Amino acid sequence: MNSSQSNIKKAKKYLDKKHCIGVPTETVYGLAGNAYSDISVKKIFKLKKRPMNNPLIVHYLNINKLEEDCYINDNFIKLYKKFCPGPITFILKLKRKSKISKFITNKKKTIAVRFPKHLLFRKLLKNLDYPLAAPSANISTRLSAVKASDVLEEFGLSIKYILDGGKCKIGIESTIINIINKPTILRLGGLDISKIEKVLNEKILVKTNSKIKIAPGQFPLHYSPGIPLRMNIKKPKKNEAYLLIKQRNIFLKNYYYLSRKKNLKQVAKNLYSLLRKVKNKGYKMIAVEKIPNLGIGKTINDRLRRASKY
Repeated sequence: MNSSQSNIKKAKKYLDKKHCIGVPTETVYGLAGNAYSDISVKKIFKLKKRPMNNPLIVHYLNINKLEEDCYINDNFIKLYKKFCPGPITFILKLKRKSKISKFITNKKKTIAVRFPKHLLFRKLLKNLDYPLAAPSANISTRLSAVKASDVLEEFGLSIKYILDGGKCKIGIESTIINIINKPTILRLGGLDISKIEKVLNEKILVKTNSKIKIAPGQFPLHYSPGIPLRMNIKKPKKNEAYLLIKQRNIFLKNYYYLSRKKNLKQVAKNLYSLLRKVKNKGYKMIAVEKIPNLGIGKTINDRLRRASKY
């Protein structure tokens, strides 16, 4: 459903009744539920078939709502002022009196929080008295959804409602940073680390495979189309779909182009859609051309590496 006020009210009605719905963000679509409700949160895990030790991201409208649940610090304020709302998720300390469901945090004393930029999602949050837990709207380990139709493909009639906000602008998940102590990147994402380093005026540690899971996106197998995927391929096999980063004058049926002019932001935006498309066309294997490991290219390569663990 689109962004009319009546549809926002319908979405709120389902959320108030502790149902889960599909929501658009600027990164990927989310499967949203009341973050203060154990019932809603457990439904998210069940629908996604997600391990309970894989924490969820909680979405807030603004810092005022956040302070009811979390402790904030100077580094958070600097990054919030510069990048929020936007594709950055923060790991913060949870307040003891917070109403956040313990299932969201895997009973830990930290929480992952974000301020989504998509106007439709923000419109919805303005109408709610609680924040929304909203991991990516997909079955666990599989491709994230970047269109409302992807959410429908993943869950069918298992969820009550999907707000259609069009195709996601960024198309790849948020960058996750732990700022409780020394700032550390826990997941590469839609915000370039160099921009974060510029604001904080320091080199940021990157630790994306930690054994202790306090953030999503750290498991080895993730973002998978469900079929074998090979990276850095110059020449595909005959039976493989071949994804290339730049348009060429080659019109073979198994060639798919991620961008016209080697634009890595376009590659990121189109990645999940094309992976989903070739899987649905019946290909049994996917080959991907080498992606430059620069800027958002590092995030793309991270997603492809995890997808290749099939």
